[in-house]
Amino acid sequence: MGTQAFAGRAAVAGIGMTALTRRSGRAELELAVEACRAACADAGLRPGDVDAMLSYHLGDSAPVVQVARALGVERLGWHNDIAGGGTQAASILGDAAMLIHAGLARHVLIYRALNGRSGRRMNTVSTGPQERLTYGLAGPIPLFALAATRYLHETGLTEEHLHAVVAQSRENARDNPRAPRREPLDLAGYLARPYVATPLRTVDCCQETDGACALLVSGELDGPRVRAVVRGGGPGCSSMDRAADVSAIFSAYVAPMLWDASGLRPADVDVMLPYDAYSWLVPRQLEDFGLVVREELGDYLLERHHAWVNPHGGLLSEGYVHGLNNVAQAVRELRAGRHEVALVTGFGGSYGSAALLTA
Repeated sequence: MGTQAFAGRAAVAGIGMTALTRRSGRAELELAVEACRAACADAGLRPGDVDAMLSYHLGDSAPVVQVARALGVERLGWHNDIAGGGTQAASILGDAAMLIHAGLARHVLIYRALNGRSGRRMNTVSTGPQERLTYGLAGPIPLFALAATRYLHETGLTEEHLHAVVAQSRENARDNPRAPRREPLDLAGYLARPYVATPLRTVDCCQETDGACALLVSGELDGPRVRAVVRGGGPGCSSMDRAADVSAIFSAYVAPMLWDASGLRPADVDVMLPYDAYSWLVPRQLEDFGLVVREELGDYLLERHHAWVNPHGGLLSEGYVHGLNNVAQAVRELRAGRHEVALVTGFGGSYGSAALLTA
């Protein structure tokens, strides 16, 4: 497991996003270029000023060199296409900050582009050979539904608590024009939605959307600072044959690392943008990062004290750009002066990442 503390020397100086749709009608390259140009413009740079580029993918995106060429980046320095999914959403900030701290780049452009609804859909991606050979599970939703069942049993949380997560997500997205899910969802409406794999209904699962998001991380420009980034994991819901607790997700392993690396504590966080691919991941991460104790989770959710989590609606309501859109929202929150410390995370089951950004 890895930790990196950066003392705030790398800043997210620009963000860019395309519209999030269910059928873009555009190639991933075109989506990536639009988001990257917007991030550069937001930072006050020309694409040619960029000297490093990073992206992550699951064989469903446009390669960095193609995007660089389309942007007109003639002298591309350090660049990498990182194989991976949601685990990278926070830790790619660490990759960018390390390039800046090592003196290998001044301005690092990060992007994620995918046609996640009209193209390759994440709910069809294999989670590995164990799902076929050991458990007979088809895709990530049944795998994480099994872990969710154990977590709900252990905590005493019920479908009412999952509804509270989903309904609050909709409420938070109400004034977000990017979000396709903005209509209210009462308990009766929630219970009427079909299951994908119990206990997860269709609305307990994140959006499948087409779109792109980009960040411009700089060692010379101002913006919210990258305070600390951690990445790691262990046996849990991604490796059930080796796990003492099949509900253990990445946050159970990386949370202590994050506090040690950053010098901050849970009480310092005033906005949280967790990777909410499934509704049950919200209480699990609140608990693991020390923001709410397990005994208080039920009332905390039913009384909607989690309204400060994913104020834009998160992956459940705004859309799914493999978590990078949550990082972009963290930057918006800090820029607006609404918050001082933002926690963002990247989920891949038992493995993942987390980062702290400061105003």
